[in-house]
Amino acid sequence: MLPATPTLATSIGPVLETLSIVGTFVFAASGALAAARLRQTIVTFSFFALVTGVGGGTVRDLLIGAPVFWVVDAMPAIACVSAAMVVWVTPRKWWSDRALDWLDAVGLAAFAVFGAAKAMSFGVPPFVAGVMGVVTGCVGGIIRDILAGEPSILLRPELYVTVAAFASGLFVLLRWFGLDVPVASVIAALLGFMLRAVAIIRGLGLPAYREAEE
Repeated sequence: MLPATPTLATSIGPVLETLSIVGTFVFAASGALAAARLRQTIVTFSFFALVTGVGGGTVRDLLIGAPVFWVVDAMPAIACVSAAMVVWVTPRKWWSDRALDWLDAVGLAAFAVFGAAKAMSFGVPPFVAGVMGVVTGCVGGIIRDILAGEPSILLRPELYVTVAAFASGLFVLLRWFGLDVPVASVIAALLGFMLRAVAIIRGLGLPAYREAEE
C-alpha cells in the first residue's frame, strides 16, 4: 500500500522545490533558445521562455484543482524571464546545436518527478499522478515547438514522452515501496535524465507503426 498521502506543505520539500525551479529555468532556457534560432526580439525570448517553463505545470494544476503555481508564487515567472535574459546576452556560439536537447532533458526529468509528486500531494491516485508527471514534463516543450514552427518531439520516434513516463512512474513506484520523498525524487529524476541522455547520444527511439504487408 502507498504511504498515507501527506499534506502539500510536508510533501513538497526542499528537494522537490529545487527540482521545480531547476526544471522551470532550464525549460525556459530551451524556449529562449528556440527564439534565438528564429532571431527574435527580447519580448519573444521572454514569451517563449515563460510558456515553455510554466506550460506543463499550468495544465497540471488546472487538472488537479490546485492553485496555478506561477500565479500564486512569482518565483517561477522570474526564473523564466531570467533564463530568457541569460540566453539573450550570451553569444550564440556558446550554445551547441544540441544545447536545446540537453536543457530539455534536464527539465523533462525534473518536471516529470515534481508533477507526479505534487499530484500525489493533492490526493490524486498513483496512476493518474504518474500521468500528471508526463503532462508537467511534456506540455511546455510541445507548446514551444508549435510556437517555433518546429516538428513536435511527439512526432519523432526518439524517446521523450517515454522518459517522462519512466521518471514519474518510477517516483510513484518508489513511494509505493515506502522511500522518502527526497530520496525517491533524486533517484527518479537522475535515472530519467540518464535515459533521455542515452536516447540523445544514441538516437534511441520506439519502433514506428508499420502496416501489415498484403
